[in-house]
Amino acid sequence: MSALSPKISLEQALVGESEALKVLGDARVWLGQRVMDPKAQLVAEFVKSIRVPGYFPPLKELRQQLVKAVEVLDEPAPALARKENLTVPGPAGEICARIYASVSSGLTALPVLAYFHGGGWVQGDLETHDGLCARLALWSGAMVIAFEYRLAPEHKFPAAVDDCCAAYLWLRNHGDEIGADSGRVAVAGDSAGGNLAAVVCQQMTRGDVGPPMFQVLLYPATDMIFDTLSHSERAQDEFIPRDRLDWYLQQYLNGDADKDDPRASPLRTRDLSGQPPALIIYGGFDPLRDDGRLYAERLNASGVDVTIHEYPGQIHAFLSLTKAIPQGIQATREVADYMWRQFL
Repeated sequence: MSALSPKISLEQALVGESEALKVLGDARVWLGQRVMDPKAQLVAEFVKSIRVPGYFPPLKELRQQLVKAVEVLDEPAPALARKENLTVPGPAGEICARIYASVSSGLTALPVLAYFHGGGWVQGDLETHDGLCARLALWSGAMVIAFEYRLAPEHKFPAAVDDCCAAYLWLRNHGDEIGADSGRVAVAGDSAGGNLAAVVCQQMTRGDVGPPMFQVLLYPATDMIFDTLSHSERAQDEFIPRDRLDWYLQQYLNGDADKDDPRASPLRTRDLSGQPPALIIYGGFDPLRDDGRLYAERLNASGVDVTIHEYPGQIHAFLSLTKAIPQGIQATREVADYMWRQFL
C-alpha cells in the first residue's frame, strides 16, 4: 500500500468519499485492474498506523481491540421490536446467543438465520457483530440468532465446530420454543464464522436432521493452507496479514495435520454435492478472496446453486465497518434480500 504522510487519523478514516479522495490524492492502491475503494483505503491505513507489526497483545486486550474497533467503525445496531439474550445447551456447557427480530414474539413463526461471528476463531462475540445481525433481521424480516462458540487457544479445534453444529441442531429441534420456524433454518458467518457456517452445512448434510436451507458466507476462510494468489498478493494486508493469519491458526489448530481436516478446511471435502444454496461475498483486496472464489467454484461444479459477488475495491470485514465504509451497507442489504428470497 502506498504510504500516506502524515498517518491517517480516526477522524480522517470516517470522512466522506469526496474528502477521502482528496486525502489520498495520487496515493491510490491498485491490484491488477482493481483499485481499492477510497474509504476502505483510509480505514486500512488507519489500522496499519495503530498496529505494531508482528506484535500480538495478551488475549484479553486483543479481544477488546476488536470490540472497540467495531464500536468506532461500524454503524450502531438499529432498534428492533425484539432483541434478547438466551443460552442453549452445547457439548461443553451453555452457548450464549442473541435473538434479533423486527416483530414481537408470539406472532407467526419466523424463518431463522443462525449467525456465527468472525475473529480468527480467537476473537469476536455477540457485541462485535451486533450491528450486522440487527440490520439483517430488520431488512430481511427473518429472525437472526447470533451464537457465540468456544474460542481458541483455550479451546482448540474442533471445539468451535462442535458448538456451531450444536447450535444449529438446537434450532432445528427447539426453534419453535422461541418463535422460530424450525423447518426454515439457514446459516451464515463472516471470515472464521464463514468457515464454521460452511462446515456446519457439510456436517449436517451427512446427518439425520438435514442441512440448512441455505448458507451465506462472507469472506470465508475455506482452506487452511493459505497458498492462493490472493494470499500472496495481500501477504502484507492491513487487517489480516500473513503473519496474523498464521498466528490465528497456531491458536486454533492442534497442529499442521488439522489443516487437511475438512472440518477445518471445508474446501478440502471431496464431495460437495447436496450442499445447500450459497451466497458468497468477498472483497477484491482481501487475502481470503480466493478462498471464497474457489469454494464457490467447487460448489457450482457439484451442482449447488451459488450466487457469488466480489466487491472489487473492498477489504476484509467491510460489512462490519459500515460507518467508515458505506459499501458495507450495500452488501448487507444484498444479504438481506437474498435471505428474503430464499426463505419464501
